[in-house]
Amino acid sequence: MKISGAEAIIRCLLAEGVDLVYGYPGGAIMPVYDELYKFKDELHHVLVRHEQGAAHAAQGYARATGKVGVAIATSGPGATNLVTGIADAQIDSTPMVCITGQVGKHLLGSDAFQETDIIGISTPVTKWNYQVTEAHEIPEIIAKAFYIARSGRPGPVLIDITKNAQFDELDFSYKKCTGIRSYTPKPTLNKDRVKEAAALINSAKKPFIVFGQGIILGQAEAELKAIIEKSGIPAAWTILGLSALPTEHPLNVGMLGMHGNYGPNLLTNECDVLIALGMRFDDRVTGNLATYAKQAKVIHFEIDPSEIDKNVKTEVAVLADVKESLQALLPLIESKSHESWHNEFKEKYKIELEAVINEELKPTKGGISMGETVEMINKHSNGDAIIVSDVGQHQMFACRYAKFNSTKSNITSGGLGTMGFALPAAIGAKMGKPEREVVAIIGDGGFQMNIQELGTIFQTKVPVKIVILNNEFLGMVRQWQELFFDKRYASTVMVNPNFVAIAEGYHIKSKKITKREDLDAAVAEMLASKDSYFLEVMIEKENNVFPMIPTGASVSDMRLS
Repeated sequence: MKISGAEAIIRCLLAEGVDLVYGYPGGAIMPVYDELYKFKDELHHVLVRHEQGAAHAAQGYARATGKVGVAIATSGPGATNLVTGIADAQIDSTPMVCITGQVGKHLLGSDAFQETDIIGISTPVTKWNYQVTEAHEIPEIIAKAFYIARSGRPGPVLIDITKNAQFDELDFSYKKCTGIRSYTPKPTLNKDRVKEAAALINSAKKPFIVFGQGIILGQAEAELKAIIEKSGIPAAWTILGLSALPTEHPLNVGMLGMHGNYGPNLLTNECDVLIALGMRFDDRVTGNLATYAKQAKVIHFEIDPSEIDKNVKTEVAVLADVKESLQALLPLIESKSHESWHNEFKEKYKIELEAVINEELKPTKGGISMGETVEMINKHSNGDAIIVSDVGQHQMFACRYAKFNSTKSNITSGGLGTMGFALPAAIGAKMGKPEREVVAIIGDGGFQMNIQELGTIFQTKVPVKIVILNNEFLGMVRQWQELFFDKRYASTVMVNPNFVAIAEGYHIKSKKITKREDLDAAVAEMLASKDSYFLEVMIEKENNVFPMIPTGASVSDMRLS
């Protein structure tokens, strides 16, 4: 079958099972958009308002579904506008394929109109990238792109396709990629390492499991649950691991990291065996590495060899697919309860409950708190919603207090910390999982970074629920200025527009509340709506998130106030 390169791109996407793409047209990608028009009944294209929105929407879709997200942009500024989303996907291991148009092959290197070296720019933030200059390359390269994006530790791939390659014809056939020489996405499980891990776990008096997004990416939620229930080991999560285990599970002891729960952080430095599952020992989790879990023997279950011993020295490294390795571990571990060890977590939780949580979730004075707003969303969603949070104080409150019954329910920007992530990511999540309620929790600062995606919601009628927690500050930076810079609030005061008027300008039903007594009814109305809904909640201006580990401090130095 002889077809154009542009048509071949569409047929390749369909062969990979893609039914939804996010993008923005332009000159160098116009042949592809012409084919999208012809195939619009088979491949749905969502017109975003900014290419960064396309990347984040593709991320939200991927994170909610486990499929590969797809974003399309033109050359030059269109391509460079994708880069923040690509970098976010790279550090958070999100499977994504980005296709960018490029000037004709004969113009490469000539500084032609809208020519940018997107291959050079994106190399540090992609799992793989490639520039197609001939039409016949398209099927093989796109097949490789999807294989690399979704296999092993997932990540973003960028394919840059010159305009001549889109116009020229090729004899089309498509074969899915099932392997690439020298690329081993899934290491072979060494069962001796699993036996060594089991021996350490069985002999431990104070074992502690810390799990990350690898559990979700590896579809190992059932194995994690079986392991902790058989072993009786308390388990804590990174923010990207949140929702892999139901938050109400009795062995779920909470959140790790700078604003995590008091017990899991302090007791990291008291456990005798630390079992890390699909997590990378990020600095926000470990604090000062010189004082992190030095008393513990560390077991690391990980698929990416570059993460082994990168930050924390391991006693036993089990390098393999986490689902396969936990299946091998389960029959080898002994049934235990570790009751006295669990009591230590309970005692620490009581301290945090009295010092922080009760005041946050049930404040008796001052304005509305972020925590009580998240708790109200829990009340009306019953823990069944997908929560998409932006970056800042509200993100930490959402991760600390949101309740989840099922996996792939917490979507946020972890490693890159991208303000502006949540609104487009929520669009992608809702389109990927239309049967689930999707609530975007966003600060007034981050909301304005991609506020234009309200236009995408208006045009597509996607029923996303948007909650703006407005404290008229860049809250997280302001908190640091309060605690460590003598309250010099340099460039963190926000003079905001009328958000409700803006949302209503996009024909999105909107409400603003300023009083605590109105919160319950407003959240109930929002979640009962079958359409998109915008809710602005005016928050106590200096509502700080605690506990907190100061930068450079040990996890043992967690502050409650």
